[in-house]
Amino acid sequence: MMRYILLLKTQENPGLGDPPKELMDAIARYGEETAKAGVLIDTGGLAPSAAGARVRLSGGKLSVTDGPFTETKELIASYALVQVESKEQAVEVATRFLQLHREHWAGWEGESEIRKLFGPEDFAPEPGQA
Repeated sequence: MMRYILLLKTQENPGLGDPPKELMDAIARYGEETAKAGVLIDTGGLAPSAAGARVRLSGGKLSVTDGPFTETKELIASYALVQVESKEQAVEVATRFLQLHREHWAGWEGESEIRKLFGPEDFAPEPGQA
């Protein structure tokens, strides 16, 4: 089994208002289904960037910038941590999640970035090596 993080990226304020109740209900049902199947480990939405900050290391210096981050076109809106057999299965989970948005929130646009999390198996020595 491998763990992947699915990052939902969209415009911070797409001008569409709050997500429709039908979408949130569909997401809750999908979350329950994938959790019962042992696929969904954790999920959460992120507050607007106005409530956040960035800590940057550049040129050997640290700086802190409070949100909002208006120069960013897309921000991470939510995440899901899944445990699956393959990258293809992680893609299926993300695709179904985006299909819910297409079905229940006309005009919404975004993407899901799928990233494998390193596990102990990624750092194990090769067979025969000590």
